[in-house]
Parts: sequence; C-alpha cells; structure tokens
Amino acid sequence: MTSPQHLIEGFRRFRERHFTHDDALYRQLVAQGQNPKILVVACCDSRVDPAIVLDCAPGDLFVVRNVANLVPPSGTLSGHHGTSSALEYGVRNLGVQHIIVLGHAHCGGIRTLVETGGANNPDSFIDDWMHLVEDARATVERDMPDAPLEERLQACEQRAILISLRNLMTFPWVSKRVEEGSLTLRGWYFDIKHGQLLQYDASKGIFAAL
Repeated sequence: MTSPQHLIEGFRRFRERHFTHDDALYRQLVAQGQNPKILVVACCDSRVDPAIVLDCAPGDLFVVRNVANLVPPSGTLSGHHGTSSALEYGVRNLGVQHIIVLGHAHCGGIRTLVETGGANNPDSFIDDWMHLVEDARATVERDMPDAPLEERLQACEQRAILISLRNLMTFPWVSKRVEEGSLTLRGWYFDIKHGQLLQYDASKGIFAAL
C-alpha cells in the first residue's frame, strides 16, 4: 500500500528526473509561467488522475477536480465557488482553448445519487453537491426503469457530463468565447473497466470511442 514514505521516495525520483539532470522543463515553466491550452474538469477519484490517464507532462493541463467532475451553473458571487473560480482563472487568465469534462465509470458520487434515489441527506455536503445532476438520475430512472443497476449508473454518469457541459455555457466568459470560436467544449468518458476513452458526439447523441 502507498504510504507517506512512498510519496517522499516518489518526489525524490521526480526531483532527480526534473531538477538534478539537465531538464529544461521546469526552468521554462518557471521563467515563462504556465500556458496550458486545455482545462480538464475531472473527478477526485484516485483511479482517474487526468495527467496519468492522458499521459501528460507538467504544464500540459489546467485541472479542476471535484466529486463526480461536476460543473455548477453560474450563480451569485456569495458563498465559496472553488470550481467556478478555477474555471474563471483558466478561461479568463490563462486563455485555455479547450475545456474537457472528463467523467468516468464506477463513479462513487453518481452511485450515491442513484442508489439513494436522489441523495437527499440535508446534513451531507456530498448530497447537496450531487443534486447538481439530479436531472440525470431522474431521466435515467424515467427512461430505463427496468435496466440493470450498472447500465443505469453508466447512463447517469454520461448524462451528468452533458449537464456539466450545459452549465458551462451559463458562464458569460465561456459562452462568449465558444460563440467566437476561440474555445471548444468536450465531454469525455473514461471506461476504467475496459480501458476505453469515449467522446460525446452531439450529432448522434451518443458517446463513441476515440
């Protein structure tokens, strides 16, 4: 099992690779600052680190991670908006050209939503957060009432991605850039059981393997 000592040893290997040898990557990143072209909204799940899954180097991705890779709709400025503020920084400050909502199979947040029939515990931060995609659960239950649980979970995971893509367009600085053609939005789904990456095809209304 991974322990803090394993992490320390890992950092030593990382440091040797990037700081001891003649590696210009971090010198460049420090001198020029970060300039990623892609922002990824990903899940906190330990199995779906986007930099690992997509085989990226430091500086390639601006990553926002939260439970179930959700994007809330634009709202008032009151409260704490970690995901929204990260999106704002990526779009308005870094000028990313692509936003990818990266969902995945076997998502614990979606399973909680589906198995509890709406995750309605008023004392749970997770339940309150997952209500952002209650419509995904409700439409799956309406359209697939007799389907096996695993099929309903996958359908809900994928429909939640579409809700997040829709919510992205409620931010004026996102919708403006999308309409101008300087920003594209994509919905991807990582099937961790079969090792496949799927993308939502709006013209066909399905997630298809890349």
